[in-house]
Amino acid sequence: MRSPRSINSRKGGALLAVLWLSAALAAIAFSLATTVRGEIERASTLGDGMRAHYLALGAIERGLMWGRFGRGGAQAQPGPGAPAAVFSIQTPLMVFPFPTGAAVVEVIPETSKLDVNRATPEQLFALLAALGAHPAQALDIALAIVHWRSPGSGPLDNYYLAFGPSFRPRHASVQDVEELAQVRGMTPEIYHGNYVRDAQGRMVRLGAFKDCVSPWGSLNQFDVNTVEPAILVAAGMDPMAAQRLVAYRSGQPVVGDAQMAEISMIAGPAAAKLRRGGGNSIYTLRATARIRDAAGRLSDLRKTVAATVKFLPEGNKPPYHILRWDDTAVSEVSQWP
Repeated sequence: MRSPRSINSRKGGALLAVLWLSAALAAIAFSLATTVRGEIERASTLGDGMRAHYLALGAIERGLMWGRFGRGGAQAQPGPGAPAAVFSIQTPLMVFPFPTGAAVVEVIPETSKLDVNRATPEQLFALLAALGAHPAQALDIALAIVHWRSPGSGPLDNYYLAFGPSFRPRHASVQDVEELAQVRGMTPEIYHGNYVRDAQGRMVRLGAFKDCVSPWGSLNQFDVNTVEPAILVAAGMDPMAAQRLVAYRSGQPVVGDAQMAEISMIAGPAAAKLRRGGGNSIYTLRATARIRDAAGRLSDLRKTVAATVKFLPEGNKPPYHILRWDDTAVSEVSQWP
């Protein structure tokens, strides 16, 4: 006959085993619940991102229609043979409210950028220095860009052929700015832009080389409403003055002679390189979209897409031609409906 102590010992062991098993099942259930919750939130974020992406696509389409038929559309550049779809000087920024969210479309004339095919080495050097490149690095990249676009072979050909896989520089006019991400000396921080902390500790994005140059750009006259601060600095403007100009135009577009006079006082000698008005027939439309939640608040999640569009003369169908599309564009717009 078993003693009471033996029976109690066996009962205690069984109870302890049950407790450990319960704890293990609880841990498994907690882990499973955490995983499921994380996957649900991830799927929700992915879904919101897709909705915001397609909202940005819709904003690009609406922006194209506004450029053709809306504010200042065909009236911006009248006359025989003029492009039918030209954006008005009044609309460097278009804000579109939608039932499911909101989008902001930036209208950027390509003439607000530096012509990468005609820019001198000195202009390229000044721009790269304004973007934060060290003098030796800026000189190296500027000369590499000139080599890339110049016909015939050059001293850097062996540098590119040593890569795996090897490739040859274009030795012709730059057709797409993305080519320049491959030139010797170019870094992701210079090409795409980098983030630094300002005096208040906030992360601030530096200018990106890809946003400052274009195959369809200008050399000496840049649109005052959309030109990048780095181009202004490269043109001889004080960096603080360039930031003041950006702050000035963020309140309202520069459209009148009185405003240009104020800008001239801010810009100093560099004001001679600024012009009021859009580009010729090639624009970049950059749309940033945010969706609304069930309470009607705009989500913190943003998606930005961009299209570089050439508007064609009256009678062409379609009336415009998309030269370039970017699904991973970056924007820092702050004006929302």
